Amino acid sequence: MADLKSVAVLIPGPAHPRTVERLEQTFEVIRAERADPSLLSPEQRDRIRGVASFTPVNAACMDALPQLEIVANFGVGYDFVDAPHAGKVGVMVTNTPDVLTEEVADTALGLLLCTARDFCKAEQWVRQGRWEKDGPFPLSRSTLRGRKVGIFGLGRIGQAVARRLEAFGLEVAYHSRRKVEGVDYAYFPSLIELATHVDTLISIAPGTPETEKAVNRQVLEALGPQGIFISMGRGSTVDEDALIAALSDGTIMAAGLDVFRDEPRVPQALIDLPNATLFPHVGSSSQHTRGAMADLQVDNLISWFSANKAVTPVPETAHVVPGTRKG
Repeated sequence: MADLKSVAVLIPGPAHPRTVERLEQTFEVIRAERADPSLLSPEQRDRIRGVASFTPVNAACMDALPQLEIVANFGVGYDFVDAPHAGKVGVMVTNTPDVLTEEVADTALGLLLCTARDFCKAEQWVRQGRWEKDGPFPLSRSTLRGRKVGIFGLGRIGQAVARRLEAFGLEVAYHSRRKVEGVDYAYFPSLIELATHVDTLISIAPGTPETEKAVNRQVLEALGPQGIFISMGRGSTVDEDALIAALSDGTIMAAGLDVFRDEPRVPQALIDLPNATLFPHVGSSSQHTRGAMADLQVDNLISWFSANKAVTPVPETAHVVPGTRKG
C-alpha cells in the first residue's frame, strides 16, 4: 500500500475507535469538534484532502476545504452529507452499506416482536417482581399471526427484513420509488395504497426531500385500528405529530421506533404513550457490525488515495474521479 502519511484527513466530532486507530496508522489525522471550517487554521483547511465523518458535512464545509477529495461517511444513511453538492464540485462521498444489512434487519424484527407482543413490558414485569406479586403478565392484544406486512423502502435492508418475515409465515408487500427486479412481493405504486392493503407497515426508507413526512395522518388512517407501524429508516420520513395523535386516539394500535426526527431528543408525548416501543437508534449497534462499518469507512479512504477509486460510492457521486475537484 502506498505511503499515505502525507495525506491529511479530518475527523470532525466523535468517531468509532476503530476508525480513529486505523486512520492514525495510515494518514495524518486532524481532529475538530465538528465539521466547521472556522475551527481549523487556514493551513489546515488548505491541506485537508479527506473527511471521515459521523456528523453533518454541508456544502459550505466542502467549499471551504479547497483540496477536499472525499467524504467517507459512517453509516448507510448519508442524508446529513450534501452529496448532490459534492457531486457537482467533484468530491466523492461514500457510505457503509451491506456490512450492516443483516444486523439492522434483525433489529427490525426484534422491534416488531416487542411492539406486537409487549415483550419489553413483559421483561420489566419479571424485574419488578410483579410475576410473583400480581400473577401472569397480561395477554398481549396483538399478534403477528395472520398479519400482512408492508415495507416502505425495499433496498438491501428492506429485502433482508422481507426474507425474515417470510420465515415467520407472513405476507409481504412493498412500496419503493420503483419496482424492484427479482422479487415476487406485491408492489404498490404509492404508500397510501400499500398502507390500505396491509395492517403492519415497516419504514426503512432513506431521508430525502421526497420522503419527508411521507408517513402522515392519511397513511396511518389507511393502516387502520389494528395497525402496527415500525420505523427503522430515518426519523424525517415520519410526521411525528401525526403519529402521536394516531397512537393516542386509536387510529393505529401500536408503533415501534428506532429513529426519531431530532435525535437524541424524543418527544415526551411519545415517551408517555403506553403503545409506543422506543429504541435509541440501535439498528446496527453491535460491536461486530460497528467495527465492520468503521473498517469500510477507512477502506474507502485508503482505496481512494492509493487506488484512485472508492469502494462504496453513493449514487450522487459515482461519476467522480480523482483530479476533478472544482472551485
